[in-house]
Amino acid sequence: MLAILDYKAGNQTSVLRALQSLGIPAGITAEPAALAAADGIIFPGVGAAGQAMRQLRDTGLDAALRALVADGKPLLGVCLGCQILLERSEENKTATLGILPGLCRRFQPEWRDGERPIRIPHMGWNSLIVRRASPLLEGIPPDAQFYFVHSYYPEPRPDLVIAESSYGTTFASVYGRPGLWAAQFHPEKSGAPGLRLLANFDAWCREARHA
Repeated sequence: MLAILDYKAGNQTSVLRALQSLGIPAGITAEPAALAAADGIIFPGVGAAGQAMRQLRDTGLDAALRALVADGKPLLGVCLGCQILLERSEENKTATLGILPGLCRRFQPEWRDGERPIRIPHMGWNSLIVRRASPLLEGIPPDAQFYFVHSYYPEPRPDLVIAESSYGTTFASVYGRPGLWAAQFHPEKSGAPGLRLLANFDAWCREARHA
């Protein structure tokens, strides 16, 4: 079973529905014991980094997440969850979880997408430039499109970058290491490629549980 972390940052229900459509047992929870008992954790979110970090600190979920990851619990960060796995965000000038090294930066309005200035937030479909193989992306076509909605983007340590996307700049859209991954886009809103990514994460979690 997968646990979807509830920290009052939105979109947990849409992730749950996507997993249910795949027949993957899952539940939304804020209980550290339920997170520890799950095969893996999905850490989604929409909204602002500062508010999200206050909620995580106030509930003790920040420490719980760090401890679970340190103990080897598989985790997938999505959108805001992807951003605040890093050490600091330019949004609200916020110190974030620091589970993986890197920063979260803001798109700049003077940047251009081809001949046109970019619009912020980056909203809509975009492709991935895969930099290294990952079980998370297994079986996903090279031309697959994923759905993005964000004004800030992750800048992890370079050796953690799995895939990049282009929007005014080239940014990490998937990063991490085996069993600890982050995706800037919304897999639950990305059709078949997004569902495949979620299924890949579940398969990894189940195999890790029985290894």
